[in-house]
Amino acid sequence: MTDKTMAHPSGAPDYRDLMAKRMLWLVSGAVLLIVSIIADILIGPAFLNVWDVVKALVFAHDVAPVVQVIVIDIRLPMTLMAVLVGMSLGVAGVHMQTILNNPLASPYTLGFSAAAGFGAALAILTGITLPFLPIMTVPFAAFVMSSLAAALVYGFARMRAMSPEVMVLAGIATLFLFQSLQSMVQYLASPEVLQAIVFWLFGSLLKASWANVPIVAVIFIFCSVLVLPNIWQLTALRLGDERAAAIGVNVRALRAKVFVIVALLTAGAVAFVGTIGFIGLVAPHIARILVGEDQRLLLPMSAITGALTMTLASILSKIITPGGIIPIGIVTAVIGVPFLFLLIIYGRRGHW
Repeated sequence: MTDKTMAHPSGAPDYRDLMAKRMLWLVSGAVLLIVSIIADILIGPAFLNVWDVVKALVFAHDVAPVVQVIVIDIRLPMTLMAVLVGMSLGVAGVHMQTILNNPLASPYTLGFSAAAGFGAALAILTGITLPFLPIMTVPFAAFVMSSLAAALVYGFARMRAMSPEVMVLAGIATLFLFQSLQSMVQYLASPEVLQAIVFWLFGSLLKASWANVPIVAVIFIFCSVLVLPNIWQLTALRLGDERAAAIGVNVRALRAKVFVIVALLTAGAVAFVGTIGFIGLVAPHIARILVGEDQRLLLPMSAITGALTMTLASILSKIITPGGIIPIGIVTAVIGVPFLFLLIIYGRRGHW
């Protein structure tokens, strides 16, 4: 009898085999993401072949100027923004579902994205501009309002000892509040301003540029580094507050810290591209199915899944209307709603 059989008389899979299988999913996801990134850069109104794209990315000075402009100045920032936004929302969704122990929790469903939309709509309606950087006015307003919504939810939750139930209820109330304020701003806007507001609320990668991509990247990296010391604590939190506290986790402090990280990730993601729904809900569940609850694998897998979903949505938005681009927020919603129905059906069978 082998050691493996002795260690697992019930026939359960070896831990190393299980981890190898999960790592394979992680690597496969990364490879698929790279392929989707190249495909997203390749597809667009102007026809380019694969070799032109690869040369423009690797040997930028060896291609025609028009190809260099299309790939480097237009398509690459949009693709990188899709990747960063998908990663940010995917990781934020995992964090939100973990600290709230709720499979339907996400930055979108708790009102952060709605608050960002209100901030952007208000800036567009009033026409105010930042004195030194006018082009950043709308993203700045979206970031501020999203942070304000997070502070509002956090304030209510803190009054009730950071209870998950209170955070969910406060988030839902915040969602309805800012959606109502959005509607009010749209009602007051003139037809021209209303068109600009609605376009922003749809969510679009057309706003991506080399000026704002690094900002989103820095926010994502900062938040990722900030949460690294708490990886095992987040895994323990999935066992429940009581069990996590019994093994030394300060549940209240952990929940507060991760909530702030979620607020930063969400605000940074939606400030530049508009409202993007369901990525923070869909990506964590797909990642959880593939690699389980271990946060060491779940967080990077959710980031990859979120980025892959965003890039595939970007590709789809360009394929549906040749010569044009459907706002990516519409595409992600179309993808997310059926998945939400599947989650509801799956949950009713007692698997949540």
